[in-house]
Amino acid sequence: MDIARSPLAQPFPAIPPIAGVTLRIARARYKDWDRADLTYAELAPGTAVAGLFTKNICCSSEVELGREQMKGGRARALVVNAGNSNAFTGYRGREAVEGIMAQVADHLGCAAAEVFVSSTGVIGVPLPQDKARAGIAAALTSEPCSWEDAAETIGTTDTFTKGAVAQAVIGGRTVTLAGIIKGSGMIAPDMATMLGYIFTDAAVEPAFLQACLSAANERTFSCITVDSDTSTSDTVLAFATGAAGNAPLASFDSEGADAFAAAIADICRQLALLVVRDGEGAQKLIEVRVSGAVSDASARRVGLAIANSPLVKTAIAGEDANWGRVVMAVGKAGEPADRDRLSIGFGGHWTAREGQPLANYDEAPVAEHLTGREIAVAVDLGLGDGQAVVWTCDLTHGYIAINADYRS
Repeated sequence: MDIARSPLAQPFPAIPPIAGVTLRIARARYKDWDRADLTYAELAPGTAVAGLFTKNICCSSEVELGREQMKGGRARALVVNAGNSNAFTGYRGREAVEGIMAQVADHLGCAAAEVFVSSTGVIGVPLPQDKARAGIAAALTSEPCSWEDAAETIGTTDTFTKGAVAQAVIGGRTVTLAGIIKGSGMIAPDMATMLGYIFTDAAVEPAFLQACLSAANERTFSCITVDSDTSTSDTVLAFATGAAGNAPLASFDSEGADAFAAAIADICRQLALLVVRDGEGAQKLIEVRVSGAVSDASARRVGLAIANSPLVKTAIAGEDANWGRVVMAVGKAGEPADRDRLSIGFGGHWTAREGQPLANYDEAPVAEHLTGREIAVAVDLGLGDGQAVVWTCDLTHGYIAINADYRS
């Protein structure tokens, strides 16, 4: 199925090499397609790892094993399979993952627990072990590839490759962070997104790397939604090779820790927004900014209720300034709200204030704003200091077409 490139697509950035990371790709042919579909990242010995995984109870064996592997805090390799999620596949799915881990570990002479595996694609089809073995063998001997090649290889219904870069200064040394991500549908993570990987040459202890990633996630990956569906395979992993030679970051008391945490937050935000820009069938990027809530957490839940509303999303797709649908979504969120204190706006223009339509409301500038590609929705609950920003996309006929034909 040919899918048109998203009109919200961004060009792939220039990402420099990360010392301690070597990328390779191969054709495992998990599906009947003529493209690379297996990504292999080899990591320097001692590389620290942190991760976030889906909260979907029907998760894949890759996710189950990944959670267990986090206890070790170290990684030597990453393998990503595209075209087959290997979820809901029972013992055969786990055998396939363990086979990949063992094959790579044998090649590197490391523990199998240091080899992380992710898979994405159709649910309910066991990952073909023969194809995985052949794909791994090909990847281990292939020439190193670019970040963009790796980003393209991990994709499924993505219409453009997604990458980001950030830097931080730690003790006089500049460290670099590179990230690639895939995701277009089945996006409402509760923790992360579809599949995302961050690599840095900074020296960071695993516990602090986890703390930085978890904190960044709360305001980035956990604040995006395309369709309210949390995948069985959602994973975000961060790897720190230590090749930059800085004094290892162990806590926020370490020199440069604040700068590194800010860089992690920056790259996570960039990656998260790229996923929303490529939402299946998306024509508009929507930012929902909620203020005046009783807490930040409450504001986020209200924002997600708005962002997940099919009625809100279709109204914006149709460029209809139907602010009543936003009122509806606020009211159904299950969070503290007062109808008579609620204010709604689009594109910097209030349509209703403190529970009433503005007497002099002029719909023309709002209608003009809704014709654009990037839409801003503002909600002030008037109850407290809580605030949050959530990102989503509109809901169009394209979403139906892509998902109706996904397996065929």
